[in-house]
Amino acid sequence: MIVLFTDYGLAGPYVGQLHAVLRQAAPDIPVIDLMHDAPAFAPRQAAYLLAALVEEFPLGTVFLGVVDPGVGGPRRGAILEVDGRWFVGPDNGLFNVVAQRGQSLRWWDMTYRPSRLSASFHGRDLFAPVSAMIARGARPPGIPVVPVQRIKSTWPDELGEVIYIDGFGNVMIGIRVEALPEQVRLAVSGEPIPRATCFSEVPVGSAFWYANSSGLVEIAVNQGNAAAQLDLVVGDTVAVV
Repeated sequence: MIVLFTDYGLAGPYVGQLHAVLRQAAPDIPVIDLMHDAPAFAPRQAAYLLAALVEEFPLGTVFLGVVDPGVGGPRRGAILEVDGRWFVGPDNGLFNVVAQRGQSLRWWDMTYRPSRLSASFHGRDLFAPVSAMIARGARPPGIPVVPVQRIKSTWPDELGEVIYIDGFGNVMIGIRVEALPEQVRLAVSGEPIPRATCFSEVPVGSAFWYANSSGLVEIAVNQGNAAAQLDLVVGDTVAVV
């Protein structure tokens, strides 16, 4: 299958155009819309979010990832195979966390160029056709490179920042709960946030943090909007003590 992970949003023609290209190029391959509200213009935060989601998909899945504020500029296109799953998109850090955590990694600098290549829509013209090729079993259209030359090694394994805010105002942090020590405290702007297992363990209107369904630290308010109540946006720091 091909899995779409973008910051395009669902308004406008962009997601539909991706589907149209994939339908023509790989008509028998199912396409899954994982999310189109990844952190806009923020490949760093999006990288930690994507890495938390890939394990839900089978080996052989092709992730078409586009969070690409540098589209049309000098950044390369990338093709990766990480632990049996494929990733196609811009070489701007979006796949770095997946690559860093992988046990098996291969990386290609994309060389494919279509007859039509818009300066502002590489998702449609470049990355979607290559994703279809990979999903059909074709060889990666690129030059193999040593992955360490591409990974931004200064990025931490866990990121103590807001990486996503969902429609309820729940706030995901780029930290896996399994990476935290037993005795740990979270704080936002110096105010401690208690831990709970689920929403019903705290009073209505109270903030808490918990291990979300993807294994990440998430801050929520029972029947409320944590992002609004705590004044948090993507990129804000959350203290872990």
